Formats: sequence, C-alpha cells, structure tokens
Amino acid sequence: MLALSPEARLATEADHAACRESIRGGSKSFFTASWLLPEAVRRPSFGLYAFCRLADDAVDEHEAKAAAVERLRERLTRVYEGAPVDHPADRAFSDIVRSFYIPREIPFALIDGFAWDSEGRMPANLSELRAYSARVASTVGVMMTLLMGVRDPIALARACDLGVAMQLTNIARDVGEDARAGRLYLPLDWLVEAGVDPEVFLAAPAPSEALASVVARLLAEADRLYERARDGVARLPAGCRPAILAAALIYCEIGREVERRGHDSVTSRAYIGNRRKLALLAEASLRAIAPRTHAPAPALPETAFLVEAVGREPAPTFAPATFKSRALTVLEMYERLERRDRAQQMVR
Repeated sequence: MLALSPEARLATEADHAACRESIRGGSKSFFTASWLLPEAVRRPSFGLYAFCRLADDAVDEHEAKAAAVERLRERLTRVYEGAPVDHPADRAFSDIVRSFYIPREIPFALIDGFAWDSEGRMPANLSELRAYSARVASTVGVMMTLLMGVRDPIALARACDLGVAMQLTNIARDVGEDARAGRLYLPLDWLVEAGVDPEVFLAAPAPSEALASVVARLLAEADRLYERARDGVARLPAGCRPAILAAALIYCEIGREVERRGHDSVTSRAYIGNRRKLALLAEASLRAIAPRTHAPAPALPETAFLVEAVGREPAPTFAPATFKSRALTVLEMYERLERRDRAQQMVR
C-alpha cells in the first residue's frame, strides 16, 4: 500500500466539508471531542467517521439488510482499489486507507458487525457481545489510532478496549430504543440469571429491577475497560491525548447518567448537556498533561485479531508526525455552547 501524494488524492475540499457536516449532525459526542484533535488528525477523522456512519445507515435504512451488507462490501472493495463510488465519504475514505496504511481486515470487520445486526443475532454471553463490539466499535478505535501515526500493539489493544467500553455504554443507554426496534444486545445468559425472559421483554419492553441489575452489570464491565483504555493514552502523541480522553470521559458520563436514572434506559434515554460536555473537555485537557500508565495488559481475546492485522501490514516509511494540541479551543467551545444555549432559551 502506497502513501498518496497530494496530486493523487480523490477527495475534494467540498468532500471534506460534507464529511464534517455529516458528523456534526450524526455524532454529537465525537464532534464535541474532535475539537481537541490536531487538524492533521481531525480532518481525516471526519472522513473516517462519515464513511462508518454511511455504512451503518446503509444497513439500518434498508429492509433487505443482507443485500445491503453485500453492497457495502463491494463499496469497500472499490475504496481499496482507489475507484470509490461517487460519494464524498467514499472518496475521503479511499484516500485515508491508502495514506495511513489501514489493513483491509479492519473496515471489513466493521461490515461483518453490520452483518451480525442484519441477521438479528443476539449475544449469548459477554464474550459474544465483546466480539460484536470489537467489530462495530473497536475497528473505529484502531483506525483512529492509525490516523495518529501510532501502530504500537499495546496502544492498539487499549484503543480496542475503549471501543468495546463505548459500545457497552451505548447498549446500556439504548436498551428501550433497541428493544422497540426488535433488537436486544444484553447478554442472554445475564438476562436469564436475573430472571428476565428475553422474548417477553422484546414483546413488551418495560423497566424492572431485574433488568436494571443487568444494565448495572454491563456498565461495570464498561468501567473496567475504560480504566484499561486510559493506559493507552500515554502511548499517543501528546497533541492527540486530550481528544481521546474527552471521548472516554463523555461516554463514562453517559453511563453515570444511566445510573442516576436508576439504570432505567427503557422509559428514557440518557444524554449529556453541552455545559457538562464542556467541563469534561477541560478535564480531559488537564489529565492529558500527565496520563496514567500501568503494566501493559494483553488485548482482549475478542479484539486481538484487529491488533494482529495491523502487525501484518507493512509499516509506513515516513517519520511519525508531531501534533500541536488544540486544548485552548476549549475556550472557543465555551463561547459556541454559550451562544447555542442562549439561542435555545430564546426559542423556548
């Protein structure tokens, strides 16, 4: 795989702008945290997330989901051939995978996760849930790490931990929303142990103490992985650390909000307000100055294949980039959020 010269790039400025706008509306937590990324990482990260969101929507919005997954695989093949379909995200992602030496196995594993969704698979246990999360979330974490110029196996393993933790938080937050769509991602053996009949719950989603205990158990597992993931921050370029810490802190806070609601994510959906997000951005900027480190832990068995895929890809020959932190843009974010809050109050 060859790095691209500027002349060989497929994406235009208009394509990059379109990717940015798709993330602004589609992933508020990532868009907020992205303000702390150096521009050299932030710009391609929008292309990465735009393609991943496009792929997710392509499956969710079609009834013939198996056919949609196959079209996605064909689309991804064209991305790697340097002949993407006529779409801003496809062109941007084609540039990204070739510029940052992203192994094919990584984004194709993401598509495999969408295939699991299309088949209506429900995880029998925690290991199966982690395997699913590795595909739909850790793949993105690995690709983000590669955008930062980091290919260290330990850093990649921690990025995978963070991806799984975030997905577990998403699942804990969206139990009711998923169930009303006919989906259930909580480990089936945990539900049975707690006395929850999965079929009965899917037929009529309702909160209960038993269900709340399963959600609490899932958040505890997510917290364990957030703790492991933070050890990988010190292995990232200094300018990239605040954004990754911010993303972790924001998702951790979503879990805390689920707790504050009595672990009832059936009748309501936890969210984090702009002011709280701002405080977490500031906290992440401070923590990034001296990130914690512990003895390296191996990758989770369910995510190890992603780390190994990167190890098999020939490493790029260019020198690692140095990035300047965007931590000072917390002030800019504060001003933006203040204006937005005032505007919303006037509307009310």
